Amino acid sequence: MDTRRTLFLNAPSYEGFDGGAGARYQARREVTSYWYPTWLAQPAALVPGSRLIDAPPHHMTWDETLAIARDYELVVLHTSTPGFGNDIRFVEALRAQQPDVLVGLCGAHAAVNPEPCLEASEALDFVCNKEFDYTLAEVAAGRPLAQVDGLSYRHEGRIIHNRPRAEIEDMDALPSVLDVYHRDLTIENYYIGYLQHPYVSFYTGRGCRSRCTFCLWPQTIGGHNYRVQSAERVAAEVARVKQLWPKVKEVMFDDDTFTDDRERVADVSQRLGKIGLSWAVNARANVPYETLKVMAENGCRLLLVGFESGNQQILNNIRKGIRLDRAREFVAHAKTLGMAIHGTFILGLPGETPETIQQTVRFAREMDLESLQVSMAAPYPGTELYEQALEEGWFDGEPVINGAGIQIPALRYPGLSADDLNRAQERFYRGYYAHPRVLWRLIKPMFSDYDLARRRLREGREFLGFFRTKADTTGAVEG
Repeated sequence: MDTRRTLFLNAPSYEGFDGGAGARYQARREVTSYWYPTWLAQPAALVPGSRLIDAPPHHMTWDETLAIARDYELVVLHTSTPGFGNDIRFVEALRAQQPDVLVGLCGAHAAVNPEPCLEASEALDFVCNKEFDYTLAEVAAGRPLAQVDGLSYRHEGRIIHNRPRAEIEDMDALPSVLDVYHRDLTIENYYIGYLQHPYVSFYTGRGCRSRCTFCLWPQTIGGHNYRVQSAERVAAEVARVKQLWPKVKEVMFDDDTFTDDRERVADVSQRLGKIGLSWAVNARANVPYETLKVMAENGCRLLLVGFESGNQQILNNIRKGIRLDRAREFVAHAKTLGMAIHGTFILGLPGETPETIQQTVRFAREMDLESLQVSMAAPYPGTELYEQALEEGWFDGEPVINGAGIQIPALRYPGLSADDLNRAQERFYRGYYAHPRVLWRLIKPMFSDYDLARRRLREGREFLGFFRTKADTTGAVEG
């Protein structure tokens, strides 16, 4: 059988929603932010003649996307817990216009909820479990669904679960996603406030050795075995980025924790130093000075670090595996080496109180990071936090975003209401970015970079408007 004409799709959703196909933060953000759809691009690279549509950053409408989908025999959507309802509506519209199309879902939500996903709509034919690259390549090649590992599918009114697919061990065997990016995406449409623009991001490995109870990807798709591309392959990919997009200013390696394998970090760093392109990574707040030094000397500009909380007991509760004193030392080393840090914090984790929130705010101010993100604890299906929250009565399965696609407090604790958390998030953000030192650090580069100045002004307007929109759509009171 010939390869099915295949469309890989991140469907139109909430305005400004970056909640699928590679985004870790499954909600509308405070400023325009779009991650590359790496998880969809990888199977697309395996399927000859396929196409990838990432609708949100390309501002493609529902009708435009449906019109394009009409030409395909197989359509695969990447879905997420917040975007699932919208994706099912799209699947049903697709089925209405093309009764014979084969339609499937992939992504973390589908991986842990195969039966509920299929039960949600008869318009859906199959869902993928865990890593789905080769699973989708086999479906596209025309292999009968019953013979495809890692698949749950509908057959004669019954839902059938095939045996699990083995974890991918040889990451170098996967084809590059860069050709798919070059063919199907407009890279200028991808923005992340703390990354230089334009940027390109992709994975050099999958899996994370850490056991954080809230973290979605290692518990649902990637696992805890960190499997990586060779250092030679990584360097070749970065060189190719420079060749395909001469205007690209930075590469982001989106591995869950790039710094997990320190010997490899040193090898990759030394190879990247010869290419001369700025790069950034996800890191834990425990990387030793010697490793940071070799990274900084070879072009690593920024570290994206999940600090989560300034309270040690909360970090212990979520099995973060980081001590606050070690995190302070890590930040001091990075600053000594001239490395920027974007820190992420989470409000509402188990053990949170008004007092622990204040400790986190003080800790963030003490660290004086380049930039930060403040999220709400989100209990996603498939995570230990989700099961714990249900068992403890902190969560009753409510949505983690509101009707505008904005993240809302999902966990409830005595003495800490949703309004308390919403107000704390806004005060955290406003207090941090209103500090003269932080403000000047953001403004100073604008005087010598017109594009950056224009972008920062847009982000400032969006940031201020975000909280007005959140208050209007959640009933939260500013204060």
